Amino acid sequence: MRRSIDDMPLTATDLPEGADDAMELSWAVAVCDDYDDATPRLVLTIEEIGNPGAGLVAHLNPDHARRLRGAIHDALREIGEPAGR
Repeated sequence: MRRSIDDMPLTATDLPEGADDAMELSWAVAVCDDYDDATPRLVLTIEEIGNPGAGLVAHLNPDHARRLRGAIHDALREIGEPAGR
């Protein structure tokens, strides 16, 4: 089973001025249990726009996904933004 949850392309208009090392990227989050152990995992894909299939794919177990969620929560709080959905 694979189920897409959300995706978002980040184009040049989304990048801050002066971010010389920034790239136009797309991220996608999905759920997948197509593994030998049949355990569902969160799949995070990040790839350069215009270069599909050549990105990085992280297969995160629930503990790793929660840690990533916590890091994003803390980063939002650090810049003064609400962290809730």
